[in-house]
Amino acid sequence: MKITIRGVRGSIPTSGPATQKYGGNTSCIEVSAEGWQLVLDGGSGMRNSNTLERPLNNRLDILLTHLHMDHIQGLGFFKPFFDPEMEVHIWGPAGSRKSLHARLSKYLSPPLFPMYIRELPCKLILHEVDKSEFEIGPFRVQSQYVIHPGPTVGFRINDGKRIFTYIPDHEPALGIHGIVSDQKWISGFDLASNADLLIHDAQYTTAEYKERTGWGHSSMDDALRFASMACVKKLLMAHHDPNHTDTYLGELLTELKMRNNYSFHFDLAEEGMVIEL
Repeated sequence: MKITIRGVRGSIPTSGPATQKYGGNTSCIEVSAEGWQLVLDGGSGMRNSNTLERPLNNRLDILLTHLHMDHIQGLGFFKPFFDPEMEVHIWGPAGSRKSLHARLSKYLSPPLFPMYIRELPCKLILHEVDKSEFEIGPFRVQSQYVIHPGPTVGFRINDGKRIFTYIPDHEPALGIHGIVSDQKWISGFDLASNADLLIHDAQYTTAEYKERTGWGHSSMDDALRFASMACVKKLLMAHHDPNHTDTYLGELLTELKMRNNYSFHFDLAEEGMVIEL
């Protein structure tokens, strides 16, 4: 399984010399194996996925964790949508009152976009997920709802050899005493359990999180604790705050490594990273 990171920023894209190292594009990850390709989330980093080689079966699958703007703003600029030979599947959560198609149509239509979703020339197939399990080529994919405003899921992807878990927007510490000790009550725990790689929300410092509790995101310390409880082998912290520069993120990482001695490897996700599992 090959994982390529195309966007790691949270909330809104940033650009400029202060964010060149970790990247300024919002959430987008590519996963490939045996000629099959998945794209996780459609943030502004999705535009960088236009360099993807055509899949052998002319099929590409997009897995959306949720429909906040920073996770779908790249959809309208994704070349496979405009290729009539491509079959594009979108998997994502529906709303309580509106279908996935209706929710996506709000963005892919005027005045936010110059054309309607029904006008895309590719063969487009939508799938609604909740607590679901499904197969895409060599991948077995599990989705579950996680704590974040609006219908939001995380994904666990197994290619038969390795497990990759993707939970970019998540607040498992929401509660009176933070993350609970009983694993069965921890949001996202089953998705992350024993994963070879976990990419997880770590938008805030501990001090920032105290002022933003309930906003749907994690502190770096809570992301580390969550990963430790789930016994993951490697953690990449993502969804970097748009106000956090490369220099500041580097300082935070150094400080985290000085005062934590977890048995697993952890680092900050960087745009352009390629991981082979």
